[in-house]
Amino acid sequence: MIVVGILVLVLLACLTLVIGVGDLAAVSSRRRALVAGVDDDAVPRGARFAAWDRDFRRTRWGRWTEEQLLLAGEERSPLAVSLIAVGGGVAVAWLLAVGLAPVFGLLGVVAVVVGLRFYLSRAQQRRNEAFIGQMPELARLLSNATSAGLSIASALALAANELDAPAGPEMARVASRMRFGEDLDTAIGELTARLPSREVAVLASTLLVSARSGGSLVTALRDIADTLEERKEIRREVRTVLAQSTSTGYLVIGMGFALLFLLNIIRPGTVEAMTEDWLGRGALVVGSSLFVGGFLLIRRMTRFDG
Repeated sequence: MIVVGILVLVLLACLTLVIGVGDLAAVSSRRRALVAGVDDDAVPRGARFAAWDRDFRRTRWGRWTEEQLLLAGEERSPLAVSLIAVGGGVAVAWLLAVGLAPVFGLLGVVAVVVGLRFYLSRAQQRRNEAFIGQMPELARLLSNATSAGLSIASALALAANELDAPAGPEMARVASRMRFGEDLDTAIGELTARLPSREVAVLASTLLVSARSGGSLVTALRDIADTLEERKEIRREVRTVLAQSTSTGYLVIGMGFALLFLLNIIRPGTVEAMTEDWLGRGALVVGSSLFVGGFLLIRRMTRFDG
């Protein structure tokens, strides 16, 4: 038990170190950029890391990471995020290899990809939920602006100045695209691509239909604002009800690894011996399949897209 506790503490220390280094590098890079912007003669000391970051953005993995960070509203460097993911994967691989068996160290490679995708997916989901939470206020602002005689482009620019992130920057991006010659269909289509949700699609459809064929845009926006306010409360209640079931799904996976560590505590070397025998490998595969299947089943049952 003491050995497992030490390993867990070492893992937490490694993860904290990697995340801290990544945050420090990101802050230092922004600070050097600001200093360079004020003083053109200043030579940033982190130019080498910035050059590495630019080269990394040109790669396929770098372009994907940068795009996902943009959709998630993150300002971190793609290279720094990737280094944090790799460092976390190495730490997880070391913990599993030392605490269980060397073959489990291969899970560190999986942890790099899965961990990065999970982090970006959760960040995008939180940003979408934050935008949906601001949509009633956004619809009311657009309704008031259009009722005062402003055009849709001017109403979007006004909403960009009045609303906080993420709704404000998104409206500013849409207004900027229209100001530089893009039509409303293209600008709104890019918005729905960045923030895929049913609520955004309804608002976008209302704006497009009103722009094409006319109609009472003010009344439609006010009705949308009232409907979105009701849906916001319903979503909050449903997520509160499903919170325990969702946490149970993650607990199932944690129990699987905890049982393996418990076996090694009771009898050291048990898991490594299982990986060297076909019967033990079969038991590990079957057990892992059951735990993963239970996790996926719980996620499927508690999934809520409304």
